[in-house]
Amino acid sequence: MSSQQDIEDLIDLMARLPGLGPRSARRAVLHLIKKRGRLMHPLAQAMQQVAESARECLRCGNIGTGDLCDFCTDERRANGEICVVEDVADLWAMERAGVFKGRYHVLGGTLSALDAVGPEDLRIPALVQRVGDEQVHEVILALNATVDGQTTAHYIADELSGRCEVSSLAQGVPIGGELDYLDDGTISAALNARKRNAF
Repeated sequence: MSSQQDIEDLIDLMARLPGLGPRSARRAVLHLIKKRGRLMHPLAQAMQQVAESARECLRCGNIGTGDLCDFCTDERRANGEICVVEDVADLWAMERAGVFKGRYHVLGGTLSALDAVGPEDLRIPALVQRVGDEQVHEVILALNATVDGQTTAHYIADELSGRCEVSSLAQGVPIGGELDYLDDGTISAALNARKRNAF
């Protein structure tokens, strides 16, 4: 076996991570090796710990280290609001914004006829159950503005009709956005969702 093989194997594994290609992985591995005492060893220990302890929250689908995540066990978040997202990464993005103080529900994807993904393949039945069990008064749909995302939003809204209020994130021109750089769908959504007397 080549003396370089272990390093090449590590580079190959790193290159499989989102956002890293072969060149970026090679630079990252070289940096880790040079800083192995301060960076590589602690990183390896942290990865081993997370590999052994990380699990999906039984209630909302977030990733944590217990059966229920911190958001689900925090009674201050039991305010009758649930924010529905497609994936754990979307939940973490919402939480980084620091504006939502309720609980979350991760669907695990979106409805897709092309990929044969139906409601039973997602955590939609669990959401409907939670709305009843947790006395939820509002479900906020924070789904991506794609065809599948909007199809999923409409399906959930129909399922929850009469059970609670269903709202969705506003869509349109972002703060600081320039019309010239926006796609047609975003401009259309911004125009259709315009507010009257906003000035």
